[in-house]
Amino acid sequence: MVSLRFPFLSSLPQPPPQPSRPFSTLAAAAAAAAGATAAFVSISSSDRDRNAMSSLFSSHHSLPLWGSLSLADNAAPVVESRTGSSFPSALDSSQKLCGIGLRRKCIFGLKNIDVYAFGVYADDDDIKRCLSEKYGNLSASQLKGNKEFSEDLLENDISMTVRLQIVYGKLSIRSVRSAFEESVGSRLQKYGGSDNKELLQRFTSQFKDEFKIPRGSVIHLSREKGHILRTSIDGQEVGSIQSKLLCRSLLDLYVGEEPFDKQAKEDIELNIASYLQK
Repeated sequence: MVSLRFPFLSSLPQPPPQPSRPFSTLAAAAAAAAGATAAFVSISSSDRDRNAMSSLFSSHHSLPLWGSLSLADNAAPVVESRTGSSFPSALDSSQKLCGIGLRRKCIFGLKNIDVYAFGVYADDDDIKRCLSEKYGNLSASQLKGNKEFSEDLLENDISMTVRLQIVYGKLSIRSVRSAFEESVGSRLQKYGGSDNKELLQRFTSQFKDEFKIPRGSVIHLSREKGHILRTSIDGQEVGSIQSKLLCRSLLDLYVGEEPFDKQAKEDIELNIASYLQK
């Protein structure tokens, strides 16, 4: 399967120009493996491109350049420069963007395919309500790499959304379903034991064959109050499941011990930690 953070600088630079080579070139390069590229195979974590993110971050001395997200002054969207995917700085005015990343797939160990860009959002009030008492006196840099902080982020009832923006034009809904069966399934087994096949099937069955996800499609995976995981595709809700285990297992893919994008996880946690200082 396939970084999930920003006061702003006085003037925002334009997003870096996109490579002249169209995305379709990547798809063409993988044509020989067309059947296999539709499925999620072994993953290589991409290097983080922070250009777009750093243009929005303050230079607070206790944080790296990309720390301390702010929604003041109608913050501009953040662009993942390698794919051109643009992420709003907030969702529904309450969840702040914590970081962006790129999900890549390695085809037979020969070719990396950009599958989707993703952004992770979290509710500022929930962060303070659930984490400020325990971590409010610690700086973001002190919380870097803190496993207990990461665990509390996954366990607490904090509203969060992972926004997936498809960049690979030949991705099928069946491959998405298969990928989640593998990745979420492994987390369900890790955190809840082996007897969770029914829960996994309830989740993956939401990705029905009739859905089309061409390049530019948006999938939202949202943990809402009460540990409800709500899924939508291009704005259409496709299902919701109340399960703390499922919510944790899904978010673990992006901010857990073995995330899809390690640098993204660091960005997310640093920015969430910075909210506690405000």
